[in-house]
Amino acid sequence: MSNQAQGLDTMTKLKNYLEKYYALAMSEAMFSWDMQTAAPRGAWESISKIIGILSAEAFAMSISPEIKGYLDELSQPAPFSPVSDIDKAIVRICRKQYDQTHNIPVAEIREYSELVAASDGVWRVAREENDYGRFAPYLEKIIGFKKKFAEYIGYKDHPYDALLDMYEPDMTVAKLDVFFAQVRERVVPLLQKITKLNKPAGAFAKQPVSKAVQEALSALMMRTIGYDLNRGLLAESAHPFTMGFSKDNVRITTHYHEDKFLSSVFSVLHEGGHALYEQNKSDDIKGTILDTGISMGIHESQSRFLENVIGRSREFWQSVWPEFSAIIGGCLGELSLDEFIFTINAVEPSLIRIEADELTYPLHIMVRYELEKTLMSQVCAVEDLPRMWNEKYREYLGIVPPDDASGILQDVHWSGGMFGYFPSYALGSAYAAQFLAALKAEMDVFALVRDGRLYKITDWLREKIHRHGSVYTPDVIIRQATGQDLNADYYVKYLEDKFSKIYGLA
Repeated sequence: MSNQAQGLDTMTKLKNYLEKYYALAMSEAMFSWDMQTAAPRGAWESISKIIGILSAEAFAMSISPEIKGYLDELSQPAPFSPVSDIDKAIVRICRKQYDQTHNIPVAEIREYSELVAASDGVWRVAREENDYGRFAPYLEKIIGFKKKFAEYIGYKDHPYDALLDMYEPDMTVAKLDVFFAQVRERVVPLLQKITKLNKPAGAFAKQPVSKAVQEALSALMMRTIGYDLNRGLLAESAHPFTMGFSKDNVRITTHYHEDKFLSSVFSVLHEGGHALYEQNKSDDIKGTILDTGISMGIHESQSRFLENVIGRSREFWQSVWPEFSAIIGGCLGELSLDEFIFTINAVEPSLIRIEADELTYPLHIMVRYELEKTLMSQVCAVEDLPRMWNEKYREYLGIVPPDDASGILQDVHWSGGMFGYFPSYALGSAYAAQFLAALKAEMDVFALVRDGRLYKITDWLREKIHRHGSVYTPDVIIRQATGQDLNADYYVKYLEDKFSKIYGLA
């Protein structure tokens, strides 16, 4: 067999090996979906054990001598090395995963997976009952595991870097400190100017709207953005999320609050942005480890682009206003489009991250970023975390949570062990603003939205971002789509322009 033929044969063997790995990973995800949406509480313990077993099996495959042999051979110079971008990406991702995690004992992965699966149920009960003490022991164990994993993975400057890289490749504390400093320098003064104006949002936002009406509004949002329900579905969960099993099986959730109907409207738009990314990937990578978004930051750019840039624009609501008004009926009284647009963009420091306005949102992320960074590098008692959380909220937003349910217990991320994820939300907003600038250079974005031709924008996003899945790294995606690297100036300028116009500031 020639060297080139041997290389192709090894690539085929690696792909066949990864089919089983992918099946295990998707099976674990399916049980996780069930646990978060439909499984009865009595099933949580048994499902947690199943998730632990599946996770351990998949992890063992990712660091086995067999996959190491394939990767070692395919990492040699040509003619052994892969030729196509897809094959190169498969090897690159597998190699990185192996190099980062092969030192972690499989037994610890199983123990950790069972812990976070069980932790999700405990967190939900703790939040419902406003009982941080119930969740604290689980959180302490999760933090302990994360610190150990950071050491196993390795890092150059800061242990938190090891966790950040899992969600945003090559992201570091050093880069994020600069990024958040730039955002803070220009967003905080703008926020202070706006809050002094004391222009409250419309009271209609807190009017009771039945779950049935909200479900109809959710259906309208999904139709408008082009979410394909033949390849997806909408369920309910304690915290909205998206789970993509493949491009043909992408599921989203929301949560209905009768006194906060806008929460479900915008969570469907947000999760719909994630879902479109997953549904619009190329068939060439279907069913492979590339059949997913490349990073949480790029993923969040798609959700926050659709939720905020498009979904909070006047033009979007002009296009759906007749249908929206017909569905909402008279339960909100006489409501003008002007009042509605101002209210969905109103700036007011609040406690709950997922319901925060677009301007204060990055401040919520800074609270979590700074706490996670501290937790990974210092010794902090879990009983002190609610106090630390509240102090950060007082410092950045000028408000203090009255209880832990609206404070440290509000997010699902820590119960799922997702330390390092939160910065992706702020990065996603920055990416979204940069994508908007590139789009506007090619087309009249908001005229298309007003005219009901959102699909034109989706087509651009599919071509530049969605179809590639995980074939290219985030920095390559950004450069290909916008012609330059990440530039936070697009983000802060977008916020300054938008909110200065809304509030009549010079």
